[in-house]
Amino acid sequence: MNYKRRMAAAAAVMMVGAAMVMALAASAAAPLVTFVFGDSLTEVGNNNYLQLSLAKSDYPHYGIDFDAAKPTGRFTNGRTIGDIISAKLGIPPPPPYLSLSPTDDAIFRGVNYASGGAGILNDTGLYFIERLSLDDQIDKFERTKLQMRAKIGDEAANKLCNEAVYFIGIGSNDYVNNFLQPFLADGQQFTHEEFLELLVSTLAEQLMRLYQLGARKMIFHGLGPLGCIPSQRMKSSHGQCLNQVNQWVQHFNDKVKQLITTLNSHLPSSKMIFADTYQPVLHLIDNPSTYGFKVSNTSCCKVEAKLGGLCLPNSKLCDNRNDYVFWDAFHPSDAANVVLANHFFNIMFPNSTH
Repeated sequence: MNYKRRMAAAAAVMMVGAAMVMALAASAAAPLVTFVFGDSLTEVGNNNYLQLSLAKSDYPHYGIDFDAAKPTGRFTNGRTIGDIISAKLGIPPPPPYLSLSPTDDAIFRGVNYASGGAGILNDTGLYFIERLSLDDQIDKFERTKLQMRAKIGDEAANKLCNEAVYFIGIGSNDYVNNFLQPFLADGQQFTHEEFLELLVSTLAEQLMRLYQLGARKMIFHGLGPLGCIPSQRMKSSHGQCLNQVNQWVQHFNDKVKQLITTLNSHLPSSKMIFADTYQPVLHLIDNPSTYGFKVSNTSCCKVEAKLGGLCLPNSKLCDNRNDYVFWDAFHPSDAANVVLANHFFNIMFPNSTH
């Protein structure tokens, strides 16, 4: 399938999500409530509260282009895609769960549970010592709902959870910090087909659990072309994308798409959506100049792969951060997040004036 056809197919899937979210936004008397689950691409500071976690970005140069030019726990130089979409919706980005007290009324406006290093599998990112796996994040959401019920009662808590939108973006670390690591067990004991089956069956149980807790409108963001991120290019002889990794990612996306179709057909009132991010991200990487960038094959921050690929305080930065698609070895720059957020927002909210 060529690029235009793939984009049309992705747009068709996301248009269904647009109708769902637009209907919710139009019917809700209160501002949209969003709950975010994921990894470092959507984290806003949870790992800062995990004392032993090695997956943190609470040091320079992270946040250099954010408010007050200070690190906030976001794994980029500025905003995440979620921050940008929240601003377009006119709502504040949901705060990190671990920053809230048990009695904080902020839970009624949405919460971010995402954690750098997290995966679908509980053993993913094990060498980061502390991180919130997707199971852990769902545990935290269950606690959030209990807090809601204690404050406003079962009926109101259920209504809020049924009407909220759930953004879920996870799975990258299950590859980058698990299956693709030669010193970890999963990559040694499983073929990719076996590993993929484990991932998807585990995810199915997790989505079912969210549904049982009241989630109805879930948007799962598929994986981008992981074979083209700087940390993977470093493994090739000439800095090219790793095609095998990209093929595996596409198999994962296809399986999750099928899973969501099956769940929607069996679960009453379920409106799960698969948002295909693969082609838009690949097009940005393959055609950076089309979007105003100059470099997409390496990162603005000169990272050391042997030290984890993050931007360290003594790392050298590029002269113009807006020229680079990638900030460090794994994460897009603020400028790239703007492009991607605008793309997704325009598909999901085609009639918006934002």
